[in-house]
Amino acid sequence: MKDLLIDQNSGDSIKVKVKNVVFGEKEKVIISGPCSVESYDIMIRIGKELKDMGVHMLRGGAFKPRTSPYDFQGLKEEGLEIIKAVGEEVKLPIVTEVMDARDIDNALNYTDMIQIGSRNMYNYTLLKEVGRTKAPILLKRGLSATISEWLYAAEYIMSEGNNNVVLCERGIRTFENYTRNTLDLNSVAVVKQKYRIPVIVDPSHGTGLRELVPTMSLASIAAGADGLIIESHISPDNSVSDARQTISMESLKNIVSGIKKLEEVL
Repeated sequence: MKDLLIDQNSGDSIKVKVKNVVFGEKEKVIISGPCSVESYDIMIRIGKELKDMGVHMLRGGAFKPRTSPYDFQGLKEEGLEIIKAVGEEVKLPIVTEVMDARDIDNALNYTDMIQIGSRNMYNYTLLKEVGRTKAPILLKRGLSATISEWLYAAEYIMSEGNNNVVLCERGIRTFENYTRNTLDLNSVAVVKQKYRIPVIVDPSHGTGLRELVPTMSLASIAAGADGLIIESHISPDNSVSDARQTISMESLKNIVSGIKKLEEVL
């Protein structure tokens, strides 16, 4: 791979700032919240607990791409209004997914960071459009994307003038079916060694099993990740979507504590 904007030889390491949060520095960034925004009451309870335990950013989907068209696909505009209100109240920057280039301008009225989900990593029109903004972008790896394809997707954004890109490893499809995906921590090591762009890990989608999320969270940080994005809920079993991989507040608190200890030795 030649002439990449994100190659280590092309400049200084990229730091991506989202309000008071910076990706790519020594402190690991922890993003958490439910898979989907369900209601204001639930979201504010989650947001307050996340703030108290030291989580840096709040996540929650307003637009949800689902394999079945009959599954819950998010509250859309109402969801954006809810997560913005909660983020402002608990003073946490927010990140949420945008699926359509036509929704970018409106979404920027609500969110501090735009997520490009796994299914849209190959949506080059969408990548170019977010590249024309200066908004921070969280770019998830495609379901079966190679590392090179993932990096070139980041290049689509950066070649339009937006260097505020954070990569997110979220597992890939392999022949293994015990876990939802295979969490490829090799990719984290590659990015940290050869490229100048921040990379975080999503152990929730990477495993699909809440009991594996704590272990793989710490493994991700040990592999060099700049942070984590984890699905959490005050009542995980009752989460509207992705309940099986969603962890409790107590489990998340233990993960945050473990990461603080790792930061002291890494």
